Amino acid sequence: MIVDCALYEHGKRRPGELGLADAFEAARAPDAFVWIGLHEPTADEFDAVRAEFGLHELAVEDAVTAHQRPKLETYGDSLFVVLKPARYDDEEESVVIGELMLFIGESFAVTVRHGEASALAECRHQLESQPDLLREGPGAVLYAVLDWVVDDYMPVVEGLDNDIQEVEETVFAPAQGDATERIYKLKREALEFHRATASLVDPLDRLARGQVPLVPEGLGHYFRDVHDHLLRVFEQADGFRDLLTSVLEANLAQVGVRQNEDMRKISAWVAIAAVPTALAGIYGMNFEFMPELEWRFGYPLALLLMAGCCTLLYRAFRRSGWL
Repeated sequence: MIVDCALYEHGKRRPGELGLADAFEAARAPDAFVWIGLHEPTADEFDAVRAEFGLHELAVEDAVTAHQRPKLETYGDSLFVVLKPARYDDEEESVVIGELMLFIGESFAVTVRHGEASALAECRHQLESQPDLLREGPGAVLYAVLDWVVDDYMPVVEGLDNDIQEVEETVFAPAQGDATERIYKLKREALEFHRATASLVDPLDRLARGQVPLVPEGLGHYFRDVHDHLLRVFEQADGFRDLLTSVLEANLAQVGVRQNEDMRKISAWVAIAAVPTALAGIYGMNFEFMPELEWRFGYPLALLLMAGCCTLLYRAFRRSGWL
């Protein structure tokens, strides 16, 4: 569906509602462009936009079906950009990844959103408060959306960082528990976030160097600023993967140590129990001629021997750290 449709002239939004057909006509005026925002459109809903602006069928198919990696491609006189907005669900400890596509031409900007992590209403309002930037045309929309998406990565970085610190404290705490499942889940989320940011580095680098057509040279330093922010996010996301791998290895090593300690304790108690079992087994064979069978103190002596041997073994195992 159409979320918003606006015409911008000389850095300002034209007041009032603007229908889709009127937007197509108004976009032909000098120093004007239209920004159309769509949310999960069907192929039929997108058909009018495709026909009016001559969008490439392959890019349109990607925009409608989604599930694309971040990229920047040129189709004739228009750009097609795919972004992966993200937000962090702290309760579920998961990174919610959306999808956002942009078509940028000389007189139009079309944004297509999929998922919950990519609402652009506030981004649009912020850009509309900067008329000097809006005068740069549709390229300003591309910058504003990129800046919005990259800025939204920072809360994700902070959320992952906090949960990773909690996992580290759990792994190295005196009262240790098995955090393997939580570490593995965080590692999967960190990997998903890394994929969303890694593929965006090269397109932003091209924009920052002015190597992309249809983007005014005056926006170069804006894109360089966004590129710097993205690099910091990317480096942190890459560090999360390595850190979680190390934490997982440390946790598995400690689990192995605890299992060995448990096995030593079990073995020690088995050895202690073997002494009275062996003595009881011998005297339970009921042979006629056995030593001390007729002796009054034979039974107490056997019990005392069992207790003495068990005590000696217990003390030996305690000294060796097995118990």
